[in-house]
Amino acid sequence: MSHPHLVLVESEGTQARLSLKSLPAALIERGPARLRWVALGCLVSVLAMYLVGGLMQAATAAAEKRLLVQVNQIVLIAMSAGVLLIEKRGRLRPLTLLRLGLFYEVAVACGIAIFENSMVWPADSVIRGLSAIAVWVAAYALLVPMPPFLGIATGLVAASMGPLVHLALARLEHFPPLAPNLLFLYYFPSYLMVGLAGFLSARMLRLEWSADRARELGSYELIELIARGGMGEVWRAHHRFLKRDAAIKLIRPEALLARTGQQAGVMRQRFEHEAQTTASLRSPHTVELYDFGVTSEGGFFYAMELLEGFDLERLVREFGPQPPARVVYMLMQACLSLEEAHGRGLVHRDIKPTNFFLCHPGVEPDFVKLLDFGLVKRLDSVHMTIDGHTTGTPAFLPPELALGEEGIDGRADIYGLGCVAYWLVTGQVVFDERTPTATAMAHAGKEPAPPSTRTGRAIPAGLEAIVMACLAKKPADRPASAAALRRMLAQCPDVPAWDLEEAERWWQSVGARHGSDGSPS
Repeated sequence: MSHPHLVLVESEGTQARLSLKSLPAALIERGPARLRWVALGCLVSVLAMYLVGGLMQAATAAAEKRLLVQVNQIVLIAMSAGVLLIEKRGRLRPLTLLRLGLFYEVAVACGIAIFENSMVWPADSVIRGLSAIAVWVAAYALLVPMPPFLGIATGLVAASMGPLVHLALARLEHFPPLAPNLLFLYYFPSYLMVGLAGFLSARMLRLEWSADRARELGSYELIELIARGGMGEVWRAHHRFLKRDAAIKLIRPEALLARTGQQAGVMRQRFEHEAQTTASLRSPHTVELYDFGVTSEGGFFYAMELLEGFDLERLVREFGPQPPARVVYMLMQACLSLEEAHGRGLVHRDIKPTNFFLCHPGVEPDFVKLLDFGLVKRLDSVHMTIDGHTTGTPAFLPPELALGEEGIDGRADIYGLGCVAYWLVTGQVVFDERTPTATAMAHAGKEPAPPSTRTGRAIPAGLEAIVMACLAKKPADRPASAAALRRMLAQCPDVPAWDLEEAERWWQSVGARHGSDGSPS
C-alpha cells in the first residue's frame, strides 16, 4: 500500500522524465486550458500580421503577396483555431491534448520559419534581428506544463525549424543560403531561449507543485487506505487541529484524466453534488459530512464521519442471514434516513447493502447509517450522466430505472430497500442472472420468488409480505413512502421487538473482533 505523502515526494523526483505522465495530475488537468491561451495568442498574432503586417514594413508586404506565405498563414490560423475548438469541446483527454500540443509547437515554429525566410535577406546586414521562434518556444515552455527534459527536447526541435527551413527554401527557390556564421547568429538566440525557458519552466513547476502540496487535503492527514473503488478511494484520516478521526473519500485524478473533458466535468459535478446533498441532510441515520475540497494532485475529496462496523453485505457474508427482528429494526432506521431525503425531493437511486452501515456509536448498538448519495436525483432536475456509466447497481435496480423511465420518485428507493431486506433475510439477491444486463431485465419483468422459498430459515409471514410489497413491479403497488413502510414494519404482528441487550452482547463478543472502518467507496 502506498501512502499519498510518499507518492507526492516520488512524483516530484520524476518530473525530469521524458513523459507527460510524470507530471503531477493537477498540472496535466490544467494543461489544456493553458494550451488554449497559447493557441489564442498565436491565432491573434497571425491574424494581426495578415491584416496589418504589410503596412509596417515593405519586406513584410512583399512576402505576404507570395502564395507560399498565404498558404502558410492559413495553415497556422486553421491549426490554432483547431486547437481552440478541440479544447473547448472537451472530447480529448488532457494527456492526449498535451501530446498534440507538442506537435503544434513544432508546427508553429516551422510556420514562423517559412514566413521569415520568405522575406529578402538584407545583404549588408550582419544580424537581421531576433527570430520570432525564440519568443514562441519561450512562451510555450513557460505557459504549457511539460517535464523539463521533454520541454527542452521539443524546444530544440522547434528551434531547429529555423535553419532547416532556411536551407530547404534556399534549395527549392534557388537563392544562396546565409553563411554559417550569420545563420548561427540569427538562430542561436532561439536555442539559448530553449535552455533558459526549460530552466525557468522547471522552477515554476516545482513552485506550483509545492503550492499544491501545501493545500493538500486542508487540515486532514491521511493515515491508511480503507477501500478502493472504480472511481475513488476511502482513507482513514486525522484532523490535525480537532484531533478527530474521519473518513476521506477521494475521487482520484487518474479517474478524471482517463476521461474526456466533458466526462471529467460531469464527474466533478456529480462528486460536488454528492457532497452538497449529503451535507444538507440532518438525519442521524445519514452519514455526516465534515468538509469538501480539492486534493494536491487535482482530485476531489470530502471528509465524513468515520464509522466502525459492517456494511450490510459484509454482515450477511460473514454472519449469515439475520434474525427477522434485527432486520426490521435496521430497516426502520433506514426508512428514517430516506424519509428526510424524500421529504426534500431527493431520491437516492442506489439503495444496496454496501450503502448501509451497521455500527455502534457511543452506547447505541445496531445503529444504521445510509451512505453514498453519488447518484441522488432531485425530483425536479435532470440527472447528470457519464457515457458508459450505469445508474444504480443491477442486483438492486428498481424496474423503472432498468427501463429508463422518467418520473422516478422515492418509491424507487422503496424497491431497493426491499432488495436489501431480501438479502438480509435470505443471504441471496433477488435475481442472480448470468450478466448484469440480464439481472436488470429480470428486475424489470420477472416475478421474484418469496424469500421463504430461498432459505431454510423461518421467515415471519408478515415480514415476507412487506418485502414482497416493496418488490412490486409497479411503483403504485409498493408502500407509498418511507414513512408508510416504517409504520408497516413497526406494526408487523409476527415479529417481536429487537432485543438491544442481545445486540450489545453481539457487539462485545463478535463485532469488536471483526468490525472495520467503513465509508462509501
